[in-house]
Amino acid sequence: MEKFTLVNKDRSRIKVFEPFEDVSKPSPSINAMMISYGCVYKRRSKPVMKGSRVETIEEARKEYKKLLEEGWKKTSIYNCYF
Repeated sequence: MEKFTLVNKDRSRIKVFEPFEDVSKPSPSINAMMISYGCVYKRRSKPVMKGSRVETIEEARKEYKKLLEEGWKKTSIYNCYF
């Protein structure tokens, strides 16, 4: 799985979807996604991340699909900051 970054229409909010490994188990497996969210104040500056949460893969897919339907776009502009 790879990391995905979405930005809203106004380019003021950002969400990052990335695989979450549970390292507390003897054999780490990826069965969840960490969703980080934040604000973009200036286009060429680092986004200010406000928080994150861990969701199941199915819930993360639903949220990702909903955001795309709302007009959010996939981007790679901010990947250098993470």
